[in-house]
Amino acid sequence: MRPRRTALAGALLGTLILAGCGQTGTTATPSAAPSASPAPASSADFPVTVEAGNGKVTLAKKPERIVSLSATHTETLFAIGAGPQVVAVDDQSNYPAEAPKTDLSGFKPNVEAIVAQKPDLVIVSNDIDQIVAELGKVNVPVLLEPAATKLDEAYEEIAEIGAATGNQAKADEVVSGMKTAMDKLAAEAPKDKKLTYYHELDQTPYAATSQTFIGQVYGLFGLTNIADKAPDQAGGYPKLSAEFVAQADPDMIFLGDVKCCQQSKDTLAKRPGWKGLSAIKNDQVIQLDDDLASRWGPRVVQLAESIGAAVAKAGAKS
Repeated sequence: MRPRRTALAGALLGTLILAGCGQTGTTATPSAAPSASPAPASSADFPVTVEAGNGKVTLAKKPERIVSLSATHTETLFAIGAGPQVVAVDDQSNYPAEAPKTDLSGFKPNVEAIVAQKPDLVIVSNDIDQIVAELGKVNVPVLLEPAATKLDEAYEEIAEIGAATGNQAKADEVVSGMKTAMDKLAAEAPKDKKLTYYHELDQTPYAATSQTFIGQVYGLFGLTNIADKAPDQAGGYPKLSAEFVAQADPDMIFLGDVKCCQQSKDTLAKRPGWKGLSAIKNDQVIQLDDDLASRWGPRVVQLAESIGAAVAKAGAKS
């Protein structure tokens, strides 16, 4: 039985980057690419019971009308071949382009609007306003898959969504591809450079420590996170002062607030005391895709690729 996780940290992260905007033109890696055709699933595969964040969820038959209220899980559904089963996704689900985007909200879920889609499965990443229980009252199965706090949990969730939707084989294939790609990127990283970094969630500035999901992705590359020494860890997402960052003077700065907040090396240089930061002077400010930096689904491989390329470049210069 897998441990049940809290979505608190994920909710905080999601709120901070809720303004993360539309889809960019990046191309998914083979392991993360959306699949048009689902893996075969016979009626013999059901009923199936999945141990999710809301406990054991039993599905009597393969769901054919899935509603996703999580941008991450929308990406997962299409990556594992469940796209044809998805009838509606929330207003933050901007990838892939063919996802049936609606005005449904994962942050302010409306039971009546969700039920109007006649779902036989709803997938959420937060139990906001007790949406799991509320949908349970009208006999709508809900799979709660909270924000992953480590890569293994992300892999586990993809497998669970695969099982729940009748796409287990394709889900296993996606997870296997992700693991292979991540292991390769980690093995290639120049870990002897002792580089420090700062990952910015927004320009307040909020950061992420090594204990968070994204912090553990950075950890694969042997980087030292300046936020780990913040006086108040705030559940892994501390609010840093401009002085703290300036004093830490990270070798690299990764921005997860580009699309939402138009942050760049130039905007950072205008902050008090930041113009002389090593990362700015040495052109080591990396603009990430906000969506990739805030989701824990199959496209985390693309995020890792961006980080890996930046680390290799910085390592070559140091």
